[in-house]
Amino acid sequence: MSAEATNPATPGPVTGPAARWRARIDLRRLGRAALLGPATRDRLPSAISHVVDAHRAHYPSADLEPLRRAYVLAESSHRGQMRKSGEPYITHPLAVTLILAELGAETTTLTASLLHDTVEDTDVTLDQVGEEFGSEVRYLVDGVTKLEKVDYGAAAEPETFRKMLVATGSDVRVMSIKLADRLHNMRTLGVMRPEKQARIAKVTRDVLIPLAERLGVQALKTELEDLVFAILHPEEYEHTRELIVDNASRADDPLAEIADEVRGVLRDADIPAEVVIRPRHFVSVHRVARKRGQLRGCDFGRLLVLVNEDADCYGVLGELHTCMTPVVSEFKDFIAVPKFNLYQSLHTAVARADGQVAEVLIRTHQMHKVAEAGVVALGNPYAPPPEEHAPADGERVDPTRPGWLSRLLDWQEAAPDPDTFWSTLREDLAQDREITVFRPDGGTLGLPEGATCVDAAYAQYGEDAHACIGARVNGRLATLSTVLRDGDTVQLLMGQDPASEPSREWLEHAHTPAARIAIQRWLAAHPTHEEAQEAAQETDGEPSAVLRPVAEGPTSRPTTADITVDQPGATVRLAGCCTPVPPDEVTGFAVRGGVVTVHRVQCAAVERMKSAGRAEVDVRWGDTTECRVTLLAESFVRPHLLADLTEAMALEGAEIVSATVEPPTQQRVRHTYTLQLPDAAHLPALMRAMRNVPGVYDVSRAQTPGV
Repeated sequence: MSAEATNPATPGPVTGPAARWRARIDLRRLGRAALLGPATRDRLPSAISHVVDAHRAHYPSADLEPLRRAYVLAESSHRGQMRKSGEPYITHPLAVTLILAELGAETTTLTASLLHDTVEDTDVTLDQVGEEFGSEVRYLVDGVTKLEKVDYGAAAEPETFRKMLVATGSDVRVMSIKLADRLHNMRTLGVMRPEKQARIAKVTRDVLIPLAERLGVQALKTELEDLVFAILHPEEYEHTRELIVDNASRADDPLAEIADEVRGVLRDADIPAEVVIRPRHFVSVHRVARKRGQLRGCDFGRLLVLVNEDADCYGVLGELHTCMTPVVSEFKDFIAVPKFNLYQSLHTAVARADGQVAEVLIRTHQMHKVAEAGVVALGNPYAPPPEEHAPADGERVDPTRPGWLSRLLDWQEAAPDPDTFWSTLREDLAQDREITVFRPDGGTLGLPEGATCVDAAYAQYGEDAHACIGARVNGRLATLSTVLRDGDTVQLLMGQDPASEPSREWLEHAHTPAARIAIQRWLAAHPTHEEAQEAAQETDGEPSAVLRPVAEGPTSRPTTADITVDQPGATVRLAGCCTPVPPDEVTGFAVRGGVVTVHRVQCAAVERMKSAGRAEVDVRWGDTTECRVTLLAESFVRPHLLADLTEAMALEGAEIVSATVEPPTQQRVRHTYTLQLPDAAHLPALMRAMRNVPGVYDVSRAQTPGV
């Protein structure tokens, strides 16, 4: 969580929630108030006055004592700690808590937010938090506390996110705090090195922004998008800023004129409504500019119509379509069919005589609150409901466990390797639209856009889907590769043969991580005859040339990775089936001829040999310098991808020994690279750099020999 600067990296949005928040947060004043120390007992410290005011706007009768005690503990624990900007550290949890209070978070979330860095950065323990503030606050603080790099090394970041996501599965407020924490850290990124700014911005783009979208917290998502845009694309950001400033300086405002016309129409129809202009944020303006080319006045914002009742939304729609010129193709009803992230609104558009088109959003005040704050607007979703609304079976109703989160939590259990989890998480979150398909029994399946019948089978049956033999889509027989559309009805045809097995071709049609991981696990556990022969040769053959110096060539240097074996006189070889390199966790097995083969502990061959009664031999890496490894990169097709990938590898010090690029299929392409690294320990950083290349959704170690 630790934030390290208070100077913004770049100019932020000039309008919208970000501007309002910046106007409210005066870090210098918060810093001075914090340095004065806690107030006397039972009096609210002046440093949390902004938080209290924002909280009372949503919860007038809230008990503020937990906030007072949380601030006193946080301030005393962080006292003496400073941010890189020179501000007292307490200004960070205060700013994060204010963001959540403005969104309407309830008292428990705000209490945990004030304490969210105490366990990570001070001597306060989780047990102490639990004793003083209760189990809910303890759970939230634990959920957002990072894992130590000293314990997890390069896996600390992906494993921290895995931990947070699992915690979010039980209490969505964990991710609410994380998102607000990242927003404040992004706002205050300016004094950090440019390369660190870029790294944090990329993780924010690939993981945090999609999570904010899925949880419906648009107010955080839009500002995060603008901050990432400013860091990763400064020239385009500056151009967009100039467009916005130029438009704001114009005398005429067509959106204001249309807003006045809409107010008149609704006034004549006697529909109470508030009509406001919602300026687009920077990234939205940039997207519209790329889509439409020359921008006109109406392109810089949208009209928002707020009413009191659901029925009034449709009344407004009818009046606008009757009295103005509607653009019918722009109509969408997200009230009757809400988005998967709780969003509800009617979308339409009206045209002026000069051809300018104004987009119009119609929603109730409550819908607007949820549209801005998403799950945060639910308050405490785990509080017992009033007795008259209690479930008949006594079970807790959880409105914050949508299908995408359930699927994510399911597949992450099958991805124990941090690199696999991290790359698969990014790919999963890159699928930004969800569809709903219906089952013949009346149930539904939520799937990402582009999902096929293969994905539906594994979503419905888990690993039992190995026995799927076909499908009917909307009553007609269809291949398992058929791409499903929103609203389709899919009937999956299951075989009765217990020996049924998935086809290798299914991997080409599996769009969801759950399906791909399940198929890959089965294939790894059931190799073909040819694969089994190759594995036997790798296990029982002569020592591999990997351990011997490699001939000097234009793009390779000798490999000198050493293995220490607790078996005197044994010849050591590295298994080609999993190509272990330092610092992989490894194990060994004695085979014919006094040879000990070394495998990665995650290698499928390890489990097979252990099941066959082979005894493990203790092996460990000795002093290492260079190594050679083969990596498989999977990506979407886009221009200049190969150039960007090779540049990323070169910047990490890797020399390309050989490379192959397969022909694209379904807009995806696979690259295989054999690389020479000057330091084997740098392999995780290299794989992360390759995954950070836009369009790359997975990088993994090849399961065949690299030399």
